[in-house]
Amino acid sequence: MADVSNELIYEVLKKIQEDMAETRHDVREVKSELHAIRGHMLATQQDIANIYATMGRNEVRLDRLDRRLGLMEPAL
Repeated sequence: MADVSNELIYEVLKKIQEDMAETRHDVREVKSELHAIRGHMLATQQDIANIYATMGRNEVRLDRLDRRLGLMEPAL
């Protein structure tokens, strides 16, 4: 069986520490990518909400035009 020395333990602990530092760095990268994706999703949701608002305004305008042209009976 191999002798376990302080130097060997120190080398193993150093490697673990390096791996942990690399893992922390990778986690930070993933977090920043997730934040970017979240930002894009929010922007997309806002765009969709704006499209629905525009469609609603256009529907009101078309209804008004239909009434003016006599294509539809006015609501009582």
